[in-house]
Amino acid sequence: MKHTPLSRDSGSVSLVGAGPGDPELLTVKAIKAIRRATVLLVDDLVGEGVLRYARRSARIVHVGKRGGCASTPQAFIQKLMVAEARRGETVVRLKGGDPFVFGRGGEEAEYLRAAGIQVDIVNGISSGLAAATALGVPWTHREHAHGVMLVTGHAGESNADLHWPTLAAAAAQGLTLVVYMGVQRLAGIRAGLLATLGAATPAALVQHASSAQERRLVTTLGRLVKDATQAGIASPAILLVGNVLLACQADWAHAELQATVS
Repeated sequence: MKHTPLSRDSGSVSLVGAGPGDPELLTVKAIKAIRRATVLLVDDLVGEGVLRYARRSARIVHVGKRGGCASTPQAFIQKLMVAEARRGETVVRLKGGDPFVFGRGGEEAEYLRAAGIQVDIVNGISSGLAAATALGVPWTHREHAHGVMLVTGHAGESNADLHWPTLAAAAAQGLTLVVYMGVQRLAGIRAGLLATLGAATPAALVQHASSAQERRLVTTLGRLVKDATQAGIASPAILLVGNVLLACQADWAHAELQATVS
């Protein structure tokens, strides 16, 4: 694709991670970028209160992006970023979590650089990390988990699915499995993981991590779908699977975990 070269006084774009929801988890660099912006393109998953740092004169455009819901086409968002930058605007593309963790930040950065537009990346706390923190457990632990796998449960436009039994085999070796955007396909994910992991494997779901609407479900892989349905857990939610869930919860160390919702 050919693009018109930018003039010397053209604008710029920053892909800014707004974190998991709690505005107090914004980085200082993110706050500075939001304050400089003349145009903000804001995802649905950006937490309430984050936009209080925007200048009054800034133009705020809500470009909803949420799995399973009607969303602004990605191609339109990318073209809008280019158009605003060419008008000389200081654009912030504000995303929930981190732009480079299932936030399509890689695609957007490539598109902008191909257009000759200056792009800056500002990391944010990922919702997967916030979900683990909400449960009081780490992603890794010297005695329970030697690594972590971040995967998406949403096949997306490529229609390419993950081989869950293979991921389960890695989890069985002591890796924590963190699944983004997996609630709508929870039954299939559970079935694939049970091909290798036992039904008593600890599992948890955290909805709206770090926000006032946060809900947590602690259960086992065998009971996961039933308990999630009964609890009414919905998107956006993070699924965590692995023995690291036992690390900081003494009351979970029973032969059979009982589902708890808070």
